[in-house]
Amino acid sequence: MEKGQKFEELAERVVPLLGGKDNITWFSHCVTRLRFTVKDHGLVDKEGIDALKGAIGSQWAGDQYQIIVGPDVEEAYAAILARGEISGDMAPVAGDAAKPRKRTVGSVVSAIIDAISGCITPILPMLVGTGMLRVVLVLLVQLGLITSDNPTYVTLAFAADAGLYFLPIAIGVTGSKKFGVKLGIGIMLGGILLDPTFVQLVKDGTPGSVFGIPITSFSYGSTVFPMVMTMFVAGYVERFFAKISPKPVKSILEPTLTLLVMIPLELCLIGPLGALLGTYLTAGIMWVYDTIGFVGVAIVCCLYPILVMTGMHTTLLPFLTQSFATLGYDPFVGAAQLVSNMTQGVAALAVAIKTKGDEDLKAEASTCAFMALVGGVTEPALYGINLKFKTPLAAAMIGNLAGGLWVGITQVFRYSLGGTNLWGIAVFVGKEGNVVNMLIGVAIGVAVAFVAAMVLYRPEKEKSGTASKKAAA
Repeated sequence: MEKGQKFEELAERVVPLLGGKDNITWFSHCVTRLRFTVKDHGLVDKEGIDALKGAIGSQWAGDQYQIIVGPDVEEAYAAILARGEISGDMAPVAGDAAKPRKRTVGSVVSAIIDAISGCITPILPMLVGTGMLRVVLVLLVQLGLITSDNPTYVTLAFAADAGLYFLPIAIGVTGSKKFGVKLGIGIMLGGILLDPTFVQLVKDGTPGSVFGIPITSFSYGSTVFPMVMTMFVAGYVERFFAKISPKPVKSILEPTLTLLVMIPLELCLIGPLGALLGTYLTAGIMWVYDTIGFVGVAIVCCLYPILVMTGMHTTLLPFLTQSFATLGYDPFVGAAQLVSNMTQGVAALAVAIKTKGDEDLKAEASTCAFMALVGGVTEPALYGINLKFKTPLAAAMIGNLAGGLWVGITQVFRYSLGGTNLWGIAVFVGKEGNVVNMLIGVAIGVAVAFVAAMVLYRPEKEKSGTASKKAAA
């Protein structure tokens, strides 16, 4: 099949099935999913989307509709954009509000998740790249191929630091698209927090004031929440001034008045609140880690497939970024994620081994297992096999619990984003024994999940249940 044809049907039909281009306010993608924000949820035809060729499945994650595609998501994304109906990273415009819905605690939480995801997901390649640069440097030093005072080491080290340090500017870009702010305004608001003069004033303990309002002393390099919150507010402020500014001078008044309002808000209120939120979030998670230790890691590992299914795993990104910036490592998520990815693969492999007489299912399960074990892409195995038959998913979670207990007890840390498959094991290079204990944890999880899947999955029973459902229908 030629490249592009694979997602031809999906590209042609997905926009109408989402309620038409006028119903879509934002479109982007992550590693394996197409992500849409729509105005009216009722116009989305989930059954029609799930039946599309190239779609593994779809789900709501808050106000965001996600279509699971797998590792070829960029190809699907490009195919949709090529039709010209919608554009990538679409931003809402003034008056382009979603259909009003009753506000609940759940909807507010979902909106927050959607906001964080929309700002962080587009810059994942930057975060992974900078993290892997640091891993390469650690490996080069440990192998004796380079020293820390070598010019190449120094250059690559500050280049890697830049990816985290300039996060506020990066979020200024992604946040401007997510919340409908002019791109230049978003970049400037991020740059203000990292301006050398401001940074020096903070170091000196004299951050100053604006319009007589004292500026709270905080360092914003490598932070996430201050700019996510700033861009959210800036969207409303900019649209307000866009609405009231006279047309002849709108191009001058709108950005000027937006900045005059946002600068004091950012430096005196929103920024400090966001910085405190990030600090206390990290402190809270570390308190949980110090209090229940390995049990907490095991629980996260066990439930990780559920987090992926609900899209909640994206909410962990701000913690991870904050953790790498303040602690230098991730004590919770990385090890759990690697164990979980591998158990999803072996659970699907067990289905392939036990399947007799259904060559299509056997081939599909084998492919899904390979993608999870080798590529670290679990959605095909999770949605296409394990969740479908339920018992393989239960087996994978049992394996997760066993593997999670080991990596929790031995305190395995991840030192960079990445490491979703065994090829990325280098992100666990750090303290003595860390990589070995990670591999042992994976081996335990894989062995337990495989045995559990071989015991729990019964092809005859699954076929019987499927046949009964068809007969009942």
